[in-house]
Amino acid sequence: MNSYDEKIGKLPENTPLLRIGSVQLDGCAFLAPMSGVTDLYMRRIARRFGASLVVSEMVASDEYVRGDVETRLRAEGTGVEPHVVQIAGSVGYWMGEAARLAEASGAAIVDINMGCPAKRVTGGAAGSALMRDLDHALSLIEATVKAVKIPVTLKMRLGWDHDSLNAAELAQKAEKSGIQLVTVHGRTRQQFYTGKADWQAIAAVKDAVKIPVIANGDCSTVADAVRMQQLSHADGVMIGRSAVGRPWFIGEVAHFQRFGYERAGPSADERAASAIEHLSGLVGQMGSLKGLRHARKHLAAYAERAIFDGFHVPDHIKSSLVTSESVEHVMALLDELFAAPGLRNVA
Repeated sequence: MNSYDEKIGKLPENTPLLRIGSVQLDGCAFLAPMSGVTDLYMRRIARRFGASLVVSEMVASDEYVRGDVETRLRAEGTGVEPHVVQIAGSVGYWMGEAARLAEASGAAIVDINMGCPAKRVTGGAAGSALMRDLDHALSLIEATVKAVKIPVTLKMRLGWDHDSLNAAELAQKAEKSGIQLVTVHGRTRQQFYTGKADWQAIAAVKDAVKIPVIANGDCSTVADAVRMQQLSHADGVMIGRSAVGRPWFIGEVAHFQRFGYERAGPSADERAASAIEHLSGLVGQMGSLKGLRHARKHLAAYAERAIFDGFHVPDHIKSSLVTSESVEHVMALLDELFAAPGLRNVA
């Protein structure tokens, strides 16, 4: 295990636990919302391993209110506490109604997406496109905040492009409109996911507001999380792609933030149980074939992560995990993966 000062670095003194309005958190490391990825079962597993907060996949506000089945499933939070629903849209009426529905369905927090760079989202004047029109963005924030009693948070990027780095301005105005926490991805929309996240640029947002600020982008190790907080001056970190295949990683970061040393990684049995639970949940929710196909990105990531961490994964398992259309066969492969001869766990 790495020590607090010698191998990784040092967090700010007296790093506090975060509070979002009336919601007290038990740490400062969050799982990011990722469309098609952060399903209910990934969120449950991450939370159980110690993630301080997990956020639903982004849901389109109008589709959510109209009762679209898949959208409702993405917003499901049974077994997750506190439950956070992230909504997106460009019309105040639908944003307010979506927030009301989320609150009535048990959400403790509603998060507004103003950071998604996908063309299908920005083309509808939602997501990060809203950073080009702060007046409209604020009208959506106000409609959402006024609709509910629970806290509302906001996720954004640094700006639309490097000629309009207006995250600090948006955060300042959002705070005045009742937003109680902001998360900033350290890229512009035009960067999508290219280059490197600029953690230091997030510090301007932290300097502009009194509410908590969370830094997001390119955090793949505990050392990254520490460096991200040092450079951004943020109150916590949000982790996305690096948690796929290792939903326990966010909890490892939260543990280091709180106690100053790295905890041991999950055992082979814990990894196997997580992968099987994840698959079983998706199959139960979506049906055998659809659930299995949806799970493939996760199954491939569990296997790749096992290889990276020093496990022996036979080639036939890697390929069959993402091609087999038999749930029973895939379950057997997962058992075999984590019980294969030569298996070793490098914690």
